[in-house]
Amino acid sequence: MIHVGIIGAGPAGLTLALLLHQYGIRSSVFESKSKDYVIQRVRAGLLEQNTVSVMDQLGVADRLHREGLQHEGCSIRFNGMTQRIDFKKLTGHVVTIYGQQEVVKDLIQACDERNISLRFNYTITDITDVESDHPKLMSDREINSFDLIAACDGFHGIGRTKIPKHLYNEYKIEYPFSWLGILAHANPVYHELIYSFHDRGFSLASMRSDIISRLYLQVSNDDHVDQWPDQKIWDELDVRLGLKLNRGEIFEKSITPLRSFMIDHIQYGRMFLAGDAAHIVPPTGAKGLNLAIADVWVLASLIHEFVRTKDENTLKNYTSECLRRVWRVQEFSNFMTMLCHKVHDSNSFEEKLQQSRFDYLQVSDAYQKTLAENYVGLPLDFFLTLSK
Repeated sequence: MIHVGIIGAGPAGLTLALLLHQYGIRSSVFESKSKDYVIQRVRAGLLEQNTVSVMDQLGVADRLHREGLQHEGCSIRFNGMTQRIDFKKLTGHVVTIYGQQEVVKDLIQACDERNISLRFNYTITDITDVESDHPKLMSDREINSFDLIAACDGFHGIGRTKIPKHLYNEYKIEYPFSWLGILAHANPVYHELIYSFHDRGFSLASMRSDIISRLYLQVSNDDHVDQWPDQKIWDELDVRLGLKLNRGEIFEKSITPLRSFMIDHIQYGRMFLAGDAAHIVPPTGAKGLNLAIADVWVLASLIHEFVRTKDENTLKNYTSECLRRVWRVQEFSNFMTMLCHKVHDSNSFEEKLQQSRFDYLQVSDAYQKTLAENYVGLPLDFFLTLSK
């Protein structure tokens, strides 16, 4: 019986384990952090329709549907002018606000109920014999042999380091700004996300629930949270968003640099990368978690086909079937980032181009639809009909 070793108990690794379980394929998940840490770490909170559909398929979406907030659109502001993008009207789909930590809680519970092996506080120190039929995961405790390895272990994980560098090209952008993000016990005064370009910098109004606000400010890469006392943050958000926000206790505050990163070969022998191990996107397009779920949906399908046919060539399609979506998501995330952030001098040629993009967005249904269909997520099989 095929046994898949999965490194990382984030959304990608846990979802892959559950998808494989549905196919009757055994897996074991190894996570270097504790269970409490994994459940509590705050990450993304916007789910595409694709991701919700996968959660439905896995039977783990009951709480998501009870507690998640469906959004039928979002607003984009540019120097005080607002354009609402109506997802429901333009695409027939919506997005759902539901924190990544809540997704992880639901996935872990399902894995426990289905007796899927989850090993926390378990650090993988090496991956060997990747080109053989039985690659191995090494730790300071033991050596485990598997038929396939899935490295869902994040940007700093060991998986990507095991792919010889001559096999891939690396692509990256380091953006000249960061996001100061807060979580606050404050009722949102807005009912959908607001992306706002302002001469003082970008801001984003999001939420985690009807009583928890999630808000962001563009700051410089050398900024520090100590330079941003609570009142300064609220005052700056009011100015950039053009709103009078409800203010409450800020209980989480962090600064995150923005970057785009990917490699163009995400498998080696019988090891496969998924999620942040393979690619990073700036959070402006809300794609990180959703792209990870798309990766493992493809990977699980190919592993199932491999088990069914015993044809090793099936697995060789993983990179090609993922990369078209990855590049599409990279382009969209970059587009949203460069549309909404203060990047160039005021009244410069480049900023006038930003203004032109927003002006066109206000008058073109086609442009709005392009943005909307990328935002809610292209169908998981969208690119699979293209010739290899």
